[in-house]
Amino acid sequence: MATSINQHQSILESASRFPLPQGLRFSYGTAGFRAEASVLASTVFRSGILAALRSLKTGAVIGLMITASHNPVNDNGVKIADPDGGMLTQQWEPFADALINFDVSCMCISWAIMLVVLKFVEEENIPLGGVNSSAEILLGRDTRPSGRALVEAAKQGISAVIGAVAIDMGILTTPQLHWMVRRRNKRMKASESDYFEQLAKSFRCLVDLVPKEMAKLVDAKFVVDGANGVGGEKLEQLKGMLTGLEVEVRNLGRKGDGILNENVGADYVQKEKVIPCGFGSDDMGIRCASLDGDADRLVYFRLLSANSRSVDLVDGDKILSLFAVFIKEQLDSLSKMTNDKLRNRLSSRLGVVQTAYANGASTHYLKQLGLEVVFTPTGVKYLHKKASEYDIGIYFEANGHGTILFSEDFISSLHDVEKELASCPDCESRNAALRLLAVNQLINQAVGDALSGLLLAEAILQYYGWSINRWSELYHDLPSKQLKVKVADRSAVVTANAETQVVKPSGLQELINAETDKYSHGRCFIRPSGTEDIIRVYAEASTQEAADSLAQAVEQHVKRLLTEKSF
Repeated sequence: MATSINQHQSILESASRFPLPQGLRFSYGTAGFRAEASVLASTVFRSGILAALRSLKTGAVIGLMITASHNPVNDNGVKIADPDGGMLTQQWEPFADALINFDVSCMCISWAIMLVVLKFVEEENIPLGGVNSSAEILLGRDTRPSGRALVEAAKQGISAVIGAVAIDMGILTTPQLHWMVRRRNKRMKASESDYFEQLAKSFRCLVDLVPKEMAKLVDAKFVVDGANGVGGEKLEQLKGMLTGLEVEVRNLGRKGDGILNENVGADYVQKEKVIPCGFGSDDMGIRCASLDGDADRLVYFRLLSANSRSVDLVDGDKILSLFAVFIKEQLDSLSKMTNDKLRNRLSSRLGVVQTAYANGASTHYLKQLGLEVVFTPTGVKYLHKKASEYDIGIYFEANGHGTILFSEDFISSLHDVEKELASCPDCESRNAALRLLAVNQLINQAVGDALSGLLLAEAILQYYGWSINRWSELYHDLPSKQLKVKVADRSAVVTANAETQVVKPSGLQELINAETDKYSHGRCFIRPSGTEDIIRVYAEASTQEAADSLAQAVEQHVKRLLTEKSF
């Protein structure tokens, strides 16, 4: 009883120091809570309570990351990493929203928080205030100036829960924190040096398995745009441990070196299709890559002309395609083993997961390879969950966020097969097994990771002896157009089939179909924004003029129907 009273007092006293800004409402989406940094202290404090409760509930280490990813430097945000290193479970998102946005019109803020927490604790049977209850939360932040103060707010939220301990891991990329949480819960080493060592070791293994005739076909030199964020600094630390690569990192965010995400970074390059600051005509012919502000997105690019800033973009769709081609080839090699017993032991299901925003040309290319391609609604939490249903699941969004997931059963079987083939050191089946085991160690299976993705892409390019030009030529994107339609209520539009079909308002999907049928290779869908009253329109066609025309025609139908009808 005394412990329970102390717990109540601890939350009450701490909450009073973090009043909620009036007139604001926050929503926990794939990116967690995100806003202008000056209004986030109360949100981050309550997220500390949320993370502590999640740790108590699961009996595992939880992560809390302070970042706004590719947003401007004055923004910030907070996201929670679950025990597997992935996103906070969707089942807890309503509680997250309620905790951050509680109604305080009839009571003091502290008591409002207390009531919200107590109700949820009872529903979830969380051992709050118990004598033996304990929670551990790993904290990380990116390089934003506001990060330090927000980490302190998170610490106070965590310490308000009796038995909860915050461990400040310092400045990290978002994927590093997710990786650490996953490793800690597997009882494995999980420091930043362990992260670097694992990436360097597994990359070295992949490079050592590159066929000798391919080893010198790819220029070892390439240039990376660090987005003036944390990823560039971490890559600077990592590159000294790498063999077979000559990495030049620009836009490190050091004093006088530019502003975080301002005309730099993966999001900027992917959306604008131009070179970032710090790149110019001298980079003609050089393989280039760009990270985003917290290093969970990656795109490649090459400068098209010395007299232009336009780039040939190699986005997340083509990164996915490169990974899929490589993994399929290794699985094909394993399927040719003459030992039936070993071959049957390693039966595997490879799946590729995309959203409707994936360029239609990429989907067609992947299906032509004989791969199973499935779609989910937009958002990493949907992609990751679907990919986990396969023995090997690959997912990427066009923006460059994605990863590869391996099932534990498949990796266990792969280890067994590799041991059985140990007496055949030059056997291609054994080498294929070793390559897949190395990929399993290199790729960050908690979340999309620009650094691990970068190293895997570089290793595969060496394996095939491909230039970025050759990679880009895997297929040619269909021209596309995206538009935003402001509406009074985005919930008026309801979609199904991974957001590709409109259910409400009635009749709209038929109008979209009619417009789409007018164009060669036409494809169009609409979806409500997850954060604001906007309907997004996406269109593809065989020419840019046709894609623009299709998008504009559908935009007019959306405006007309949402104005004429009441829902």
